[in-house]
Amino acid sequence: MRPPALLALTLLALAACSEATPTPAPIATPLPLSTPTGTPLPTPTPTPVPVATPTGTPIPTPTAIPGPVGFSFTFDSDAEGWTVGFADLPADYDQSIYELDHGHRPLPDGLEGNGIYVQGHNRSDDLFMFLKRRVEGLQPDTSYVVEVSLDLATNVGAGLIGIGGSPGESVFVKAGASSVEPGTVVDSIGHSRMNIDKGNQSQGGEAMVVIGNVAHPDVTGREYLIKTLNNDERPLTVEADGEGRVWLIVGTDSGFEGLTTLYYDSITYRLQVVGGG
Repeated sequence: MRPPALLALTLLALAACSEATPTPAPIATPLPLSTPTGTPLPTPTPTPVPVATPTGTPIPTPTAIPGPVGFSFTFDSDAEGWTVGFADLPADYDQSIYELDHGHRPLPDGLEGNGIYVQGHNRSDDLFMFLKRRVEGLQPDTSYVVEVSLDLATNVGAGLIGIGGSPGESVFVKAGASSVEPGTVVDSIGHSRMNIDKGNQSQGGEAMVVIGNVAHPDVTGREYLIKTLNNDERPLTVEADGEGRVWLIVGTDSGFEGLTTLYYDSITYRLQVVGGG
């Protein structure tokens, strides 16, 4: 049996052990991974491989040919820049016998709209009555194929007989174009002649071609009817001047030695660069 003093000390020691709070073991902190030392290697940049350029003479880029240029005149309100002239007659002609006249007027009864009226009595056996106008906007110093169409109001039937020739079939309608302004010059016998090659009567020239005559097969009295003419079967070319300008010209070259009266109801031109299709 233990002595009382020893027993007391033992009990106190057991009590102290039961009341003590155990201290948890410390959690180990992981060591950081080591960072490699030294100078980092640069990331390589890919170098593009140049595409080989073919050698030799380069192929020229084709130049586009401008499309056709159109000019249309209907004379609804005025003459639209067209002026009238007369040639192949004495420079000092007698107006009382040549009866020259022109102007912007309403079309005659039975027709609607306005036109350019032209009149002349062919006392010289070779009267040329013409209209001219300048147009712009073309390629300078460039050759053009010319297409022209016009509507005439005429009161002359077909198959008629007249002095020096028929009043219809012997009044030849011409159309053309020129790089110089059409006008008149006085020749050695004192007659006014054209400064361009228009040809003579039934023959065309370098600047103008014959596109028909003023005879209308459906005219039976003195009424005026519209006749349409064009140069579809008569090719014509012109060269624009250094500023891209051209003069248009239409007219009648008469072998009929009488009075001719007519109206230009409309005129249309189409110019296409030569070789442009």
